[in-house]
Amino acid sequence: MARTEYYDDPNAPKPNSMVVAASAVVTDDHGRILLQRRRDNDLWALPGGGMDLADSLPGTAVREVKEETGLDVEITGLVGTYTDPKHIIVYTDGEVRRQFNVCFTARITGGQLEISDESTELRFVPPDEIEQLTMHHTQRLRLQHFLEHREKPYLG
Repeated sequence: MARTEYYDDPNAPKPNSMVVAASAVVTDDHGRILLQRRRDNDLWALPGGGMDLADSLPGTAVREVKEETGLDVEITGLVGTYTDPKHIIVYTDGEVRRQFNVCFTARITGGQLEISDESTELRFVPPDEIEQLTMHHTQRLRLQHFLEHREKPYLG
């Protein structure tokens, strides 16, 4: 299923769902950030996804990282909350979503890096190379906030 992301676009369709989601900035011992190239839109992104009814938000981030990358992680902090109503995600099945995302930091505790059916590539990227990757600006914003080493999480 393909997806298209809109931001502050008056031609974007009106949302028909709201999804609570979590993502994680996972770093390795060299300070590189784990990114995936998404299969549904071919853009680079942090691992993450929607919360199940039985999940907590940190648990969602841990589960999604495992499902999408094969790695086991432990949540270590909070980057921020991302609730901008100007960000609309449209799926080919008819879902038009607003997404409430909480972005965490995480460290690797185990597992083995494996591409899932949701991605075409996984890569640990040095922070100074992130600008060269094609990604939606909402993903860049999360990465920017992480790289700023803020004292307090972003609330937006």
